[in-house]
Amino acid sequence: MKQHISRSDLIFRLVRRWLWAGVAAMALCAVAGAQQLAKADKPVGSNDTKISSPDKATEQPEYIVGEGDVLHINVWKETEISQTVVVRPDGNISLPLVNEIAVAGLSPRQIQQLVTDKLRSILTNPQVTVSVAEVRSKMVYITGEVGKPGAYSISSPLNVLQLIARAGGLTEFASRKNIYILRGSDRKNRLHFNYKEVVKGKHSDQNIILQPGDTVVVP
Repeated sequence: MKQHISRSDLIFRLVRRWLWAGVAAMALCAVAGAQQLAKADKPVGSNDTKISSPDKATEQPEYIVGEGDVLHINVWKETEISQTVVVRPDGNISLPLVNEIAVAGLSPRQIQQLVTDKLRSILTNPQVTVSVAEVRSKMVYITGEVGKPGAYSISSPLNVLQLIARAGGLTEFASRKNIYILRGSDRKNRLHFNYKEVVKGKHSDQNIILQPGDTVVVP
């Protein structure tokens, strides 16, 4: 026997179903919105993919002091000891109170520690800084058709192209294909350098790191 449903009951049931459907839809929207906010608030790099930290910059080798270099040695509050000195041919320098110190072959930091150690027997807590005021022990030379031929110090690695640039570049009369480097006591020992090819990215092996005493000849 079928149960009689009045018109008002039917309308009530339909309205209730509609309300439940609306509530469910609103709940789903709320969940989706919360997920979006969580993504937005999540710190950059906190996802599953780890962001690797950049590699540390490769440290440049320390400069090694040689004969002829000019050093500035400053001792805090000790103007009489603070000096600008030249490294003699025997590799030594002279300072008041400590006399002779062998510095050739050492870095400025090593010289600073050496001077500090020697002054500890004379001064209380000496504070020493050592800097290279002028590089004279490591020189390379360039001659011929460049803007400023002469001697150039090399306190850090220097290749042929860089030396040419420091010397003001090539003149219009330079033979760009026939540049060469003289190395060592044998002046016949020539290293070829084709400027035109090297600047195009070819024969990069010719763009060598220069050594003290090298001479670049630009015909």
